[in-house]
Amino acid sequence: MKRLLILALAALLLRPALAAERIDPARADPAQVNPAADVAAMTAYFQKKFPHVPPADFVNGPYAMDAGMRAQWQQIMQFPPYQFALDHGKDLFATAFPNGRHYADCLPRGGIGIAAAYPRFDAKTGRVVTLEIAVNRCRVANGLAKLKLTTGDMADLMAYLTDRSRGQPIAVVVPDDPRALAAYQRGKAYFYSRRGQLNFSCASCHVQGAGQHLRGDVLAPARGLIAAFPIYRSDWGSMGTVVRRFIGCNEQVRVVPERPDSADYRDLEYFLAYMNNGLPVAGPGTRP
Repeated sequence: MKRLLILALAALLLRPALAAERIDPARADPAQVNPAADVAAMTAYFQKKFPHVPPADFVNGPYAMDAGMRAQWQQIMQFPPYQFALDHGKDLFATAFPNGRHYADCLPRGGIGIAAAYPRFDAKTGRVVTLEIAVNRCRVANGLAKLKLTTGDMADLMAYLTDRSRGQPIAVVVPDDPRALAAYQRGKAYFYSRRGQLNFSCASCHVQGAGQHLRGDVLAPARGLIAAFPIYRSDWGSMGTVVRRFIGCNEQVRVVPERPDSADYRDLEYFLAYMNNGLPVAGPGTRP
């Protein structure tokens, strides 16, 4: 309840910024969708807003914005709280399926260095595929049940797969396919659309409010926002995937969350991942 009250107060403080939020991506002409221009504009916006933050440091979110939080984080990272999940994810990845096959047999390049290219657009289904969904496809193809997309074994597998891409430049592709461009545009529309009883959009916190303090937290900028996922959050006490965070954000602004595998969440992740292009993979990570 306290967090909701703080958010409500923050909404009042952010009203002037919110008034300037006039983008309505849902109405854009698909022929005019330009992801490369969008990421260039977002990059320029945050570099101007935070001129003292090195470009690659945006992947560190609040730790790039606040010197005190950064010092605490550096101490914590001497014994990363996600290490147990990383080790467990490695064991899970190496364990053979009942039929003798492995995750490496059905993931691109055996799962090595692939996190930088996800989410991906699947031309066969016409839908966005996140890395978590790719892992579940692999499991189903080998006779196993799907894993929960938000926590547990899936988050641990994501920790291991992401660690195998650490430092690689994020390179999500939006192909010149009307369906892919539409998925990207829907993700952008979701990001900028206000919702819930608090009338917040994702951009309210992560564009207009980026760098501001909210109780003990510092709001992270959209540029680099999901580069460190999956993450261990102190308030969770466990690992979580990107979609776990989407669900939590919806709940905080009093929106009924969607299914973890919903098209909206897939498209939102597609847009945000593209906005991370060029930055290094920084996951698994940790946040307050």
